[in-house]
Amino acid sequence: MMWYPLTSPCSTDMGLKASKSEKIYQFKPFDFQLCVDNGNGTSVGPFPKPRSGHRIVCDSANLYSFGGYNPYISDSDEDLKDDPAWQTCKPLFQELWRFNFATCKWQKLPCHSSMPKELASNAVILDGGILLVYGGTGVPFGFKCSNSLYYCDLSKGTEMKPVTPVKSGTEPTSQYGQALVLDGHWLYTMGGTTGFIYNSDVHRFNLRTSEWEEVYICKGLSRHEPQGRYRHELAFDGQKIYVLGGGTATESYGFEEIPALDLATNSWETIVTKPDLSFNYPTARRCHGCVQLPPEGDAKKGSVIISGGYNGQMMFGDVWRLDLNDMQWQFIRYQLHQPVYFHSAAVTPAGKMFTFGGILNNGIRTNEVCAAWVRIPKLSEMCWEAILFYNPRVASQPRSKLINLGFPKEFVDRLDV
Repeated sequence: MMWYPLTSPCSTDMGLKASKSEKIYQFKPFDFQLCVDNGNGTSVGPFPKPRSGHRIVCDSANLYSFGGYNPYISDSDEDLKDDPAWQTCKPLFQELWRFNFATCKWQKLPCHSSMPKELASNAVILDGGILLVYGGTGVPFGFKCSNSLYYCDLSKGTEMKPVTPVKSGTEPTSQYGQALVLDGHWLYTMGGTTGFIYNSDVHRFNLRTSEWEEVYICKGLSRHEPQGRYRHELAFDGQKIYVLGGGTATESYGFEEIPALDLATNSWETIVTKPDLSFNYPTARRCHGCVQLPPEGDAKKGSVIISGGYNGQMMFGDVWRLDLNDMQWQFIRYQLHQPVYFHSAAVTPAGKMFTFGGILNNGIRTNEVCAAWVRIPKLSEMCWEAILFYNPRVASQPRSKLINLGFPKEFVDRLDV
């Protein structure tokens, strides 16, 4: 599908005239492209170091990256040798970064002093403008784990605060590699590992009363109980929590059959999925990326996109879609920029998916940001993207000037200026 270039409303007296380039804006769903190449000197300003084990979330304007790990950064690194947070926590990153989609610029938010010390394989979720961070591990992995919940108001980004639970004796075990689902004021956590023991237990936290509750503790009483795992992903349709992949240090779990916890009956079931007609099923994996899209049209349930991952022998760069309405897998012919695992993925409300960081084929970490539309957005989103394509300097103009030129406030408010 091609969309012809859209005329920009920018006035030439502001120095915003489009360059005479032969490049044409094209809208291509699932075409993953680098947003910025931090490795070739083209980036402007600060940017995060390559990392794995971090987590990201997205809103309409920004990507936020929490934590991460890189054991191969030199002690003499010019950017970090005088960084007190790095010197205290290395090889973990006690950092929260923001990447603005319009300007393609990174900014490190000033909340490192209040962040937890467990900074790898946390579980994160975005609740409005509030970032929730749960669990995670320090170094050596597994010897220091967390069952603490933190929150950060991303509109400020100045402080990360712990949530003190009411002591009820039902808190989950301290561990890492968990996954989260948010259902109203209930925050569900499932699975994880202490570094030695893996589980698939489900707990939930009441964000109003700060109380933990046990939802389902796996004791082998049902053949449908999933095997213990970490670095899995979850999907949620309003009633059932679906468990996608994950594994242990030696195993990875597949996608032909998916465990699902029905919250209405508080029981596990095994759902048989349908293969792609040409490419069968995704290969079993852990440490993959996953995003969920809301329902479209008359559909009652949304869909899930998984990307990349690792099975102990092979890393992946493939992308798959699972329709939660009929449990049909679809292989996406566009792939990630390159195979990667221990990366993180998130999606904007308009349906643009982003991936950041991870471990590549050569074993090194990356700080690449890649993005692709995974659903057809409103025409206004395409227009905004086309304007920035032809006139990237729009993103650096004062908001008042852009408003006076007729740019919708909805998009002007996304600018990090």
